Amino acid sequence: MHTESTTQSKTTEILDKQQKYLMPNHLLYYTEPLPLERGDGMYVWDVEGKKYLDFFGGILTTSVGHNRPEVNQAVQEQTEKLIHSSTLYPNEAHVDLAEKIAALAPGKLQMSYFTPSGTDADETAVFLAQLHTGRQEIIALRHGYSGRSAIGMSLTGQHTWRIGGTHIAGIKHALNPYCFRCPLKMTYPSCGVACAQDIEDTIKTTTSGKIAAFIAEPIQGVGGFITPPPEYFKIVSEIIKHYGGLFIADEVQTGFGRTGDKWFGIEHWGVEPDIMTMAKSIANGFPLGNCIATPEVAESTRGAGLTISTFGGNPVACAASLATISVLEEEADPQHVAKVGKLLRSGLEKLQEKYLVIGEVRGMGLMQGLELVKDRTSKEPSPQATAQLFEATRELGLLIGKGGLNGNVIRITPPMTATEEDVVVALDLLDKAFQKVKI
Repeated sequence: MHTESTTQSKTTEILDKQQKYLMPNHLLYYTEPLPLERGDGMYVWDVEGKKYLDFFGGILTTSVGHNRPEVNQAVQEQTEKLIHSSTLYPNEAHVDLAEKIAALAPGKLQMSYFTPSGTDADETAVFLAQLHTGRQEIIALRHGYSGRSAIGMSLTGQHTWRIGGTHIAGIKHALNPYCFRCPLKMTYPSCGVACAQDIEDTIKTTTSGKIAAFIAEPIQGVGGFITPPPEYFKIVSEIIKHYGGLFIADEVQTGFGRTGDKWFGIEHWGVEPDIMTMAKSIANGFPLGNCIATPEVAESTRGAGLTISTFGGNPVACAASLATISVLEEEADPQHVAKVGKLLRSGLEKLQEKYLVIGEVRGMGLMQGLELVKDRTSKEPSPQATAQLFEATRELGLLIGKGGLNGNVIRITPPMTATEEDVVVALDLLDKAFQKVKI
């Protein structure tokens, strides 16, 4: 049993080393960063032994809960056989996972290229679209997020995530369907989803008119869980096809049932992408991403030149992914997520009725956001309220996330194995936390 002085010194030791040996651009939550030591199911513990209900899941990544036995066993069995070989040699876990994802993916998506991260998957998708079309220009959305590489930051539509002013030529940003803060100052549905038409205007006025692709998250993650109207992506898809481009669905955060009812978010909008990317929930925390395309698009890579991903399709990560998907199918499929997500959404909307600081509740399934404002008339963002809520939830033993261009959106994304009982506990803690917010 640790004494108080021992545990306190452990926290101090970790934070001192963090400051001394890790670059200062590591983003850390809370006024005093929170060193975590272990996890089990829906809970994590810090180095002082305090327990927290995890309703952020390591940024939507711990999809079937911490320390999941089935995933751990699959990983252990694979490490005892082969940890690494590179993609130069076929591997059973690698091809089995590709087959499994092809079975879950919408439309004609079938051919995979695995990567170590979602950023790599998005880059692969862009290269693939450019290769297939013979064109270079890409349309992305404002408020979107695509990772921390040069291309990823260039695709990202938020200045705070574009370190060093990175921008690669040929990437253009159209208006996004941010109904709560409509960039056109219109109101849905009388607007006629005018933001979708801006895709065509962007193509006509900022590109050669010959685009390679359009890339978008079905629900913008880091952007603050911005959720488009039902008609949006069908309209956009038709425009993109008209100009000869491919549709890339970035499912890094929305994939694997996170939005409920469907395995992938874009399915809610009735659109079949040409290319789709995924990561995060794919392997319950093991570093793995994937870019999947139709056979026709994938064929463009044949004979196009040499490429390799040393850590892509790692046997251990693939084994973890197969086990993770199995748990999702058996215990936390999209229907389960929809059911539990409905209870979560209902509870959050009741909190909105109670606390004026909550300007909007949005999202799908177990991907719900709360946009915090100083008042609902002006909709002025309140990052201050976010900061207060974070400190209150930490004290109460609840982990949540945040996002949005103004840092005022609370992101609630528990492991998809969350039960209705877990949601009831989390809502109670959120209620108590909001009582402490003063703006």
